[in-house]
Amino acid sequence: MRATLWLIGLFAAAVALALFAGGNPGTVTVFWPPHRIDLSVNLVLLLALLLFALLYGALRTVAALLELPRQARRWRVQQRERATNALLLDARVQFTAGRYLRARKAAESVLARTQAASAQRPDNPALIGLRTLANLTAAESAHALQDESNRNRFLDAALATATTPGAHAELREAVLLRAAQWAVSTQDPAGALARLAELPTGAQRRTAALRIKLKAARQAGHITDAMETARLLAKHRAFSAQAAASLMRGLAGEQIARAYDAPELQAIWAALSPTERAMPELALRAAQRLLDLNGSAALARNWLTPVWEQALAGPGTLTDAQQVRLAHALEQALAADGEDAGADTEWLARIESAQQAHPHDATLQYLAGMACLQRGLWGRAQLLLAQAARTLDDAGLRRNAWRAQARLAEERGDEDAAARAWRQAAQG
Repeated sequence: MRATLWLIGLFAAAVALALFAGGNPGTVTVFWPPHRIDLSVNLVLLLALLLFALLYGALRTVAALLELPRQARRWRVQQRERATNALLLDARVQFTAGRYLRARKAAESVLARTQAASAQRPDNPALIGLRTLANLTAAESAHALQDESNRNRFLDAALATATTPGAHAELREAVLLRAAQWAVSTQDPAGALARLAELPTGAQRRTAALRIKLKAARQAGHITDAMETARLLAKHRAFSAQAAASLMRGLAGEQIARAYDAPELQAIWAALSPTERAMPELALRAAQRLLDLNGSAALARNWLTPVWEQALAGPGTLTDAQQVRLAHALEQALAADGEDAGADTEWLARIESAQQAHPHDATLQYLAGMACLQRGLWGRAQLLLAQAARTLDDAGLRRNAWRAQARLAEERGDEDAAARAWRQAAQG
């Protein structure tokens, strides 16, 4: 089918050409004294077309010849750019492979190759990016080799290049982030925070910048800033929920441990979120620290109320260590001087109710026995403490229970029972 169509097309072209050449009524006369030349119109048209084609081909040939030097220069520039990019790629590969000296030498070769071109075209974005990355690679290699002087030299050069007119804003941000990360790794939190402060506001809230800020704030001891940064990271889902909770628990615990008086501790506790205040570990630590600072025992009991409710919610809610710490903190809070009688009675009722609901819980027996002892209910205290002392797992609580029984025996004049109780306490 295709061959048939070609034959039909050729036949049509031949017919058209025959008709064009056959009908030739007009002539063109050219006078060139003393000569006269008569030409057909069709021949003149064909000669004109041939002349136009020859002139067009000649002009294109001349243009191509004139373009050859420019194309040669462009080709040489492209070859140099390819060689330079290959060197930069080699520098990054060598750095990733841990060959830091080779990486720095390759980066220095890139800088040497681009020096002349950057002097001729200082605002070329591609050259600016190439030189910035080369300086940054050399600085990273020097940092890995602990060569601080060369690292700072290449870092300053990278910053200077990244701030050249025509450079992309991301180049300077990348250099500042790397500089901040190096400062953190060298235990220079002030330098890291200063570098982060140079970033634009939007860049400071990026996950990478927030991670560096968190580490720097922890190194500098700025726990409040570290907690705010950790909350932002958790909001951006930079951590899993468990990791975020663990991080916040650690930071808040560190902040609580550093409180030097009760008012400061109360301010720290008020700044925590409700979710953080409900964490048993933080509530136990804060209440114990408040009692150690001679703060309000009623306030300590108030902080411990959610933990107490969690302890009664069911087994497994608190760990054994947390239950022991809760018992110690409540015992100390109930034994503090200057207690509010109403609050004291309320907590005594809570403890007795919990102990009756869980009669085999040795920790609750111990708490109820110590509460009764402090309120002068010696008979009930003796019964509860005797039951608890035989089943308590914690050595500290068991020792305190035997010591309390020894004091009760001394109060009623039973020297033999007191001696046995003191002996058990010493063995515990």
